[in-house]
Amino acid sequence: MEHGYNYAYVLIAVAVMAIVTYIPRFLPLTFMRRKIQNRFIKSFLYYVPYAVLAAMTLPGILYSTSSMISAATGMIAAVFLAYKDKGLLVVALGAVFVVFVTEQLMAFL
Repeated sequence: MEHGYNYAYVLIAVAVMAIVTYIPRFLPLTFMRRKIQNRFIKSFLYYVPYAVLAAMTLPGILYSTSSMISAATGMIAAVFLAYKDKGLLVVALGAVFVVFVTEQLMAFL
């Protein structure tokens, strides 16, 4: 019953991925015995989750529609609505609406 999978390769790949993701979590617990006092390191660590989230979602935003223009208008609308302290549902629906209108206008023109 051969499916074309190399099970040894898959198991080694999973083990390597597990080790690589475990190391960044384990090392700080091992070597950091006291509270971080450096303001630069504290601010750096504070903004890392936001930077990673932006790096992961920005390509998805820009390439999720049929054109970069409609994706950019939707992103601008979402940022604007979020800046105005609107809720998550309003931001998402507003961005979708702007993308839809932009796509329709581009198809019409």
